[in-house]
Amino acid sequence: MSVMAAAMSAAFELDRERCDRARLARDPCFDGLFFSAVRTTRIYCRPVCPVRPARSENVTFYPTAAAAERAGYRPCLRCRPETAPGSPAWIGTGTTVARGMRLIADGYLDSHGVTELADRLGVGSRHLLRLFLRHAGATPSEVAATRRVQRAKRMIDESDLPVGEIAFAAGFGSVRRFNEAFLATYGRSPSQFRRHA
Repeated sequence: MSVMAAAMSAAFELDRERCDRARLARDPCFDGLFFSAVRTTRIYCRPVCPVRPARSENVTFYPTAAAAERAGYRPCLRCRPETAPGSPAWIGTGTTVARGMRLIADGYLDSHGVTELADRLGVGSRHLLRLFLRHAGATPSEVAATRRVQRAKRMIDESDLPVGEIAFAAGFGSVRRFNEAFLATYGRSPSQFRRHA
């Protein structure tokens, strides 16, 4: 958790009503800023937990998961507090995506599949897809396709290579796929783009 998030968490701990409103509303803006612990079950949760909320009088708020555990509470198995924003697991997922982005930028998906990329990163392919959608807003294949088209565009602008050579140099498997991707992105074919430029 960052220093700022820790400071905000401490402030929220003092404002019981605000924490309780966020918990009852399952407000994602507060996820990772505090944890709610239920005295009757001895379990602590994130504010976004999908389980039916406990009665407010049975809930205590903590600024960190460690504080809740120190007080004798167990983590919820549904909302998994260890994956809250700011947690090592959350930061780790960003690192996994950053490593994947570097491999994609180096052309890894030009000669390998997404499943092989996931294996290389040490995660399952479905989990990798979820991580990319969360952190990058696109799938690994979409990131790779954008990178290929952008690389090809730079080569068209900066070189006199024939369009066919640019297609393969940019990582496309065929000239036809290159032309389709370029047309979809820029609204004109690579050769039309070069003539217009």
